[in-house]
Amino acid sequence: MKVTIEREIAGRKMILQTGLLAKQANGAVTVQYGDSLILATAVMDSKEKEGLDFFPLTVDYREKYYASGKIPGGFFKREARPTDKETLTCRIIDRPIRPMFPKEFKRETQVMISVFSADEHNDPDIPSMIGAFAALAISDIPFDVSMGAVRIGLVDGQLVVNPTYSELELSDLNLTMAGTRDAIMMVESGANKISEDQMIAALEKGHEVIGEIAEVIDELRSQAQKEKLVVVPEEPNTELIEKLKSRVQSKLHDAILVKEKSARSEALSTLRDEAAADLLPAEDDPGYEAAVKEIKNIFHDLEGEEMRRMVLEEGLRADGRGPSDIRPISSEVGFVPKAHGSAVFTRGETQSLGTTTLGTSTDELIIDNLQPESRRHYYLHYNFPPFCTGETKPIRGPGRREIGHGALAERAILPVLPKREDFPYTIRIVSEILESNGSSSMASVCSGCLSLMDAGVPISEPVAGIAMGLIKEGEKHAILSDILGLEDHLGDMDFKVTGTADGITALQMDIKIGGITRELMGQALGQAKEGRLHILGKMKEAISAPRSELKPHAPRIEMMQIDVDKIRDIIGPGGKTIRNIIAESGAKIDVDDTGQVLIASPDGEALRKAREMIEYLTSDVEIGKIYTGKVVRLMTFGAFVEVLPSKEGLVHISELAAHRVNEVEDEVGIGDAIPVKVIEIDDMGRINLSKRIAEAELAGEDVTEMLAEKAKRGRGDGGGDRGGRGGDRGGRGGRGGDRGRGGDRGGRGGRR
Repeated sequence: MKVTIEREIAGRKMILQTGLLAKQANGAVTVQYGDSLILATAVMDSKEKEGLDFFPLTVDYREKYYASGKIPGGFFKREARPTDKETLTCRIIDRPIRPMFPKEFKRETQVMISVFSADEHNDPDIPSMIGAFAALAISDIPFDVSMGAVRIGLVDGQLVVNPTYSELELSDLNLTMAGTRDAIMMVESGANKISEDQMIAALEKGHEVIGEIAEVIDELRSQAQKEKLVVVPEEPNTELIEKLKSRVQSKLHDAILVKEKSARSEALSTLRDEAAADLLPAEDDPGYEAAVKEIKNIFHDLEGEEMRRMVLEEGLRADGRGPSDIRPISSEVGFVPKAHGSAVFTRGETQSLGTTTLGTSTDELIIDNLQPESRRHYYLHYNFPPFCTGETKPIRGPGRREIGHGALAERAILPVLPKREDFPYTIRIVSEILESNGSSSMASVCSGCLSLMDAGVPISEPVAGIAMGLIKEGEKHAILSDILGLEDHLGDMDFKVTGTADGITALQMDIKIGGITRELMGQALGQAKEGRLHILGKMKEAISAPRSELKPHAPRIEMMQIDVDKIRDIIGPGGKTIRNIIAESGAKIDVDDTGQVLIASPDGEALRKAREMIEYLTSDVEIGKIYTGKVVRLMTFGAFVEVLPSKEGLVHISELAAHRVNEVEDEVGIGDAIPVKVIEIDDMGRINLSKRIAEAELAGEDVTEMLAEKAKRGRGDGGGDRGGRGGDRGGRGGRGGDRGRGGDRGGRGGRR
């Protein structure tokens, strides 16, 4: 049965429909918003696989190039591996739905979203999130909640619901949210140093719209929902729980308080194994593996209960800190000798090596997706090798974690970077996580910012990041600053905030429980600001401001602006000219469509040489300037000299030397390089040159009288002087007058 629900959201019609497409999926919904159209499907396996101790959920979001009338690039001309945009959208769909499934549900479940149409106004990610929530809600999959998603912008101080692409370009906020009508579950945000109060107002506005979307999905469910699969809660093994609890309770407190991560893990593992030694059956018993897994799960729950009790009742955290305490911080800049900028930032047992590399426009990141191709001159990459947690794992390409954490750190630093016209470099930051025990993405923000300052990038002010946590039991709660990995895993919230001393630049939040009030959110943001300011103070001890100069081995970039019509003169046929300039000068050269030329090299001589070569190709001839020109043609009345590419002027025979010249060939030959001074450019654009005046000026002589004499002659005291050059090409008879003054200079019209 086809069911269609329509609702106006932010002045645009949103249409949810089911029952027409993909009817073999457990749930399938299309969402149209403007001219953007997506299909979301949800499917669960018919049987549960034996032995699974986790929920195998997969979320896959794919953009089809035909959605915007494009054909994929590359050799195969088809969609291939997910882009970063697709991966990040997968994450913002996965994060809010994962906690909403029953704990006991273990059937493999797959949510797939396909973008069929993408208009030029609306990002399809919000409709995709709504479609995924709706497909799960109407299916028989045990997902029994209605959720919504929204984007909030801040344009000219006003909150905007689901801003368009053009509005986002003007916005100081790009906030993506998901949740239920009762609670916010996920937040992803970039911001231009906005205040905590502005962020809370945006969250409240977004939550209102989420409630509207949840109502739409409720209406769809009332007409199309299938009967949900019943998940039977597991009966706890109370006898085993009590036995294990009695054996570890008194020792668990001290084991959790071991400060060092690996030592703490070892202490907890030893405690568990000792307590379980006589509770397990023999190793050859068929139920041995299941019993080991059950005891591990029970011990894990007991560990979480004790950790949470310690925080709420004793104000003690796993490493002995109080709720608002920050781990010890140290920073060192200039760690990598050949990097353009580098810094090691260590906070507790989390350590990031940040490096900054400067390049030119050819190093820009090209973005090819549903929108018109774009380029980014700043990007940040995050690497999380297995050794940083003391593990061995297969080494593969960047996964969703690396892409997601890198995108968060990238957004955090973006607002403080200089404008491209003020600092014409492409900037790449890389964060190498060398140790990890919580908040590695926030350490990446700090190390990346320090490396920028070490590189001499003129950022407006430093940025720091901090990860906040929450422990909440009934009315009791504790906000935790700078959380450990253990506190992230066993806590109720992972709340990452980055910013300067003046405001927030990025926010990411995942909440595992409902009921986060405005007051609690305000407390978390206020405590995060205190922690951020503390971290910024520690960072300034390593380097307080960007270096005044770039490193000696960093490229220097000079900018030139040329006429658009002269771009072809630099490029040359098939790029031959620009390749020759690069090869001869040793500099790197980029030319864009506006005529902006960037010349880059760490070698000042290479910069100078490349600049002179480009000026030679693009300059216009200037009156009064001396050039070294090349003789290209000889005539009876003078020599034609190329002073700039495709720019020739005439050195009349009377201007070849200070003495009388009988034959042009007596003074110059084709191919000779000679100094010439531009003495006139007439109304027709014809260029008159003088070799004799140029030589006199270069010799330090006063040429004032020469120029005055030339000007007087040019005004016509031998009126035929500019009149008869045409006759000169017909024969040499015109030379009879005073140095040709009768007819020799008379016929320029005939020459040209």
